[in-house]
Amino acid sequence: MTATPDTSADKTVERTDLVTVTIDGVQVSVPKDTLVIRAAEQIGVQIPRFCDHPLLAPVGACRQCLVDVPDAGNGRGFPKPQASCTLPVAEGMVVSTQVTSPVADKAQQGVMELLLINHPLDCPVCDKGGECPLQNQAMSNGRGESRFSDERNRGVKRTFPKPINLSPTVLLDRERCIVCQRCTRFAEEIAGDPFIALVERGADQQIGIAEDAPFLSYFSGNVIQICPVGALTSEQYRFRSRPFDLVSTPGIAEHDACGCAIRVDHRRGKVLRRQAGDDPAVNEEWISDKDRFAFAYAQADDRLTYPQVRDPEDGALRPASWPEAFAVAARGLAAAKSAGGVGVLTGGRLSIEDAYAYSKLARVALGTNDIDFRARPLSAEEASFLASHVALSGPGAGGVTYADLESAPKVVLVGLEPEDEAAAVFLRLRKSVRAGGTEVLALAPFTSRGLGKLSARLVPTVPGDEPAALRSLADELDATSVLLVGERMAVVPGALSAAAEVAASTGARLAWVPRRAGDRGAVEAGCLPNLLPGGRPVADAGARVDVATAWGVDALPGAEGRDADGIVAALAAGELAGLVIAGVDPDDTADPVATRAAIDAAGFVVALDLRRTEVTDRADVVFPVAPTTDKSGTYVNWEGRVRSWEAALHNPASLPELRALAGIAEELARLGEGGSLGFRTVEEVRAEIAQLGPWDGEPSALVEPAGPLVEVRAPASLETDGGTVIRRLATWRQLLDNGSMQDGDKYLKATARTPVALVTPADYDRYGPTVTLTGDRGSMTLPAEIGDDLVEGVVWVPANSVGNGVLADLASPGATVTITGAEGVHG
Repeated sequence: MTATPDTSADKTVERTDLVTVTIDGVQVSVPKDTLVIRAAEQIGVQIPRFCDHPLLAPVGACRQCLVDVPDAGNGRGFPKPQASCTLPVAEGMVVSTQVTSPVADKAQQGVMELLLINHPLDCPVCDKGGECPLQNQAMSNGRGESRFSDERNRGVKRTFPKPINLSPTVLLDRERCIVCQRCTRFAEEIAGDPFIALVERGADQQIGIAEDAPFLSYFSGNVIQICPVGALTSEQYRFRSRPFDLVSTPGIAEHDACGCAIRVDHRRGKVLRRQAGDDPAVNEEWISDKDRFAFAYAQADDRLTYPQVRDPEDGALRPASWPEAFAVAARGLAAAKSAGGVGVLTGGRLSIEDAYAYSKLARVALGTNDIDFRARPLSAEEASFLASHVALSGPGAGGVTYADLESAPKVVLVGLEPEDEAAAVFLRLRKSVRAGGTEVLALAPFTSRGLGKLSARLVPTVPGDEPAALRSLADELDATSVLLVGERMAVVPGALSAAAEVAASTGARLAWVPRRAGDRGAVEAGCLPNLLPGGRPVADAGARVDVATAWGVDALPGAEGRDADGIVAALAAGELAGLVIAGVDPDDTADPVATRAAIDAAGFVVALDLRRTEVTDRADVVFPVAPTTDKSGTYVNWEGRVRSWEAALHNPASLPELRALAGIAEELARLGEGGSLGFRTVEEVRAEIAQLGPWDGEPSALVEPAGPLVEVRAPASLETDGGTVIRRLATWRQLLDNGSMQDGDKYLKATARTPVALVTPADYDRYGPTVTLTGDRGSMTLPAEIGDDLVEGVVWVPANSVGNGVLADLASPGATVTITGAEGVHG
């Protein structure tokens, strides 16, 4: 029998690159330089191992994978057993594993016996018990009886004080460690973060830590999952359950637009932990700590568990049944529709099925295109960019993929900090950079920690000057280059146009990387004032007829609707009378004060949310909605890749948003206001989306910004007569911040980076060590840190780590701030 590797991947293996080896009497042809342990896997032989991991460089640390490679007369043999995880195949090599060779079997048993000399037999109380490779392989490849307990040692094993907190989330039990080095290799090779290292030698060798260097990494939880014993455990999960008590359900991470595969482990209706799923095309086997640990928000005490309606007599919210809430919501929205209209703000955390339901509700039941998933103004430039360069693009339609990030010789980051805003993108870029295949260029005001780990070449850029900086790079780009544009560029006039222009002129491939999990799906579902589902332009009469026919209605509203800012302004002015709002935090919007005022001014508000918020407190009807664990759904990640999951839990206290919207629409139809949505389940929505299909007409043309671009370069020091120093504000969200979906886990929260103001060395000398920044919305005092290569005239603060956030407490998007010492005087 001869096995050959799968050649259906991106690169086809030429027959001349294959070598043939014999493993346990079976011939197998594999690519040159394949490790013996991988070749054995292809014929179904599992060689025991601990240190080996397919995504880490081979190290041969544990020696558990020893195989017998005798000399077959061709000079390909060895006199002693060899570690199969470090041994490449060679033409004609003959390998015998523990399956057929007593020599290999004895060697593996001997290694196992050595590992167990000091390893404690505390499996019943160890978190790894039941899913422990050491436990499993001790039974399958170890001795049946131990020779350890004798008169010389009396069974006494090495012990250490335990546990040691490597970080607030990761604990170390040193006596369990078998020194496989998976953790240290992951930290060095994959995450690029300083970590613990091996200390001492021989039998005293152990994992050592530095008192002043805790393992603070956005990816620390991965070392817990790949540890082959119970040496590294989670503070969050420790002693809470056993693997055989858990039910595991595949899922998709909901915290960013990467679409990472996860595994949800739950017991008795409660999620106890989340693990990384194995998806080679997306996140491989890694996830961020936010994806791993930030799930307690769905179990918080303020979780909404029943509908509420506002009592007309005392004005307070009271519990209501679902039918009553549907009826009250429908009557209020019908009245608001007659009094001026209803706006719809959907937020960006929705599955595509839920987003589609909002899109259809707006057009069919409310008769409006006033719908937006964005928390910021939707400029004509961004609207046409999303329609022309984002909608309908994907892996099968020429879109940029994770694989392209590995193969591209040059990747340009425009307004994107991948370690903070797209963790899986960061890990894939780092993998390619370490392999020597990709150069990363970053248009940014300074080299962040993440950019440093990517060895990125900084293109020093003042916030707002990205269009000019991007055009200056055009001569360096070609058809093999990739432009990754962050959503922050939507608030920079001309940035998206410049990205499209440079991509068109150089042939470089362009991708938009949003921050939230549901952003890309919202584009495809038509949660925009200028787009219908499937990328159909609202302004195109044929597109409207296409959708109206599929939905069984006579016509759809023809005029493009208001964006988020327009909806807020119209509510405040009384031009809109009602609002349907879902998961929108006013502090995340372009003008938090105006958003709160608009909600208060609305004649009737329907809020759909997971937890009690200031928006639900202001609403007239509140619907509790299901988190991702309690419903099925689909995210479309930044690539345009469809990522579906099924419900892990079944909680009758809340419903998927599409079901709640269907109930409202049915009541509106009974009142003669529009039609029903025609679906109630995820499966029905998926079938309708598939039947509607994508738009096959012409997309919208990219709209150039009106008027000349305004240069916003900040000089090194701009002082007024009063001595006030003005700085251009740079900001973005860090991976771990004050986001409501990170609430409830004190251990994860403790790993968030301390908020600081990053200033130039000159500003630090003048104003540090603490500075006060004052913008058009207030002031903020923060510890200062020096940014060695921070662009002159710029100050950086984290967007959502202080107070209510930079937009709420300090400055509006694109604004400048003044800087002083903490006491209001110059240093």
